[in-house]
Amino acid sequence: MDCCLVSALCWFVGLFLLIHLLAFVFGDADFTLLWASVTGNSPETKLKGLVVWITGASSGIGEELAYQLAKCGSRLILSARREDELNRVRRCCLENSGLHDEDILVLPLDLLERTSHEEKAKAAIQHFGHIDILINNGGRSQRSLCIDTNVDVYQGLMELNFLGTVSITKQVLPEMTRRGTGSIVTVSSVTGLAGVPLSTGYSASKHALQGFFNSLRVELSEYPNILISTVCPGPVQSQIIQNAFTEELNKPLASAGKQEHKMPTSRCVRLMLVGMANGVKEMWIAQQPFLLFYYVWQYAPTLAWFMTDIMGRKRVQNFKAGLDADSGYFSKLKRS
Repeated sequence: MDCCLVSALCWFVGLFLLIHLLAFVFGDADFTLLWASVTGNSPETKLKGLVVWITGASSGIGEELAYQLAKCGSRLILSARREDELNRVRRCCLENSGLHDEDILVLPLDLLERTSHEEKAKAAIQHFGHIDILINNGGRSQRSLCIDTNVDVYQGLMELNFLGTVSITKQVLPEMTRRGTGSIVTVSSVTGLAGVPLSTGYSASKHALQGFFNSLRVELSEYPNILISTVCPGPVQSQIIQNAFTEELNKPLASAGKQEHKMPTSRCVRLMLVGMANGVKEMWIAQQPFLLFYYVWQYAPTLAWFMTDIMGRKRVQNFKAGLDADSGYFSKLKRS
């Protein structure tokens, strides 16, 4: 009898480990998030009717967030600098969901104009009465070597990605603490967890966001119904590279490279909504081999430094040679 129990237990443990190994090999998110996508709350149920404010909503992840949240029945506040693009996103949301005109507010916003943020937050709250979820998605990336980069670029990245996000958060947080409920979801990056060459300033701004929101989460421990969540995507198909800072503030990127090897924006956003619906505090979203990179950095940092040195050296060499640095991890590169 005891042998049968031991044998059954061994089979169960083996099956459990096999399932997790397969989930890791073929997965595109951390185990907590993948498990929530299978057994957790559905975004269509949990997010329906909630008021969601999205910054950076005119393109990329922010635009896709608007479309998927609209289909979930969430009421939306769409913010970015380009009002015409926000209106385009609004029209698409209305055409492809059951929302009505009054359910979507276009609220133009510049994260750099921090003196306007209080007024913008008041307008959003006045329109809907409250804000259930703030998604801090606005920001810009970087593609330049540190030795060539003007300090003004670093200042611009910190002003936009870090201080702009903190400013908007501080305008929304008092209303959430008064109600005792709400969610603040911030799009960080794999560069918020590990250093990435060609993105020294961008990585610094994302590390700052990680530190800020990890500390804020602890400060708000007396408000258990307020979720502070950070999203750490790997490479995702979006316009963030096209709009990246270079070595000078107003110098555009020569070539953004190809996008097809990156995770589809729709899949990244779907996983984000699953995490929001299930109260996941930190989401790792990436295809392999990047997902492995997250786990190595978390559990084997010495090995991670070894891997980073190899990959980083190749990335810098490709950049100096005029090659597409990102796609170098997936295929043989051709000169751009």
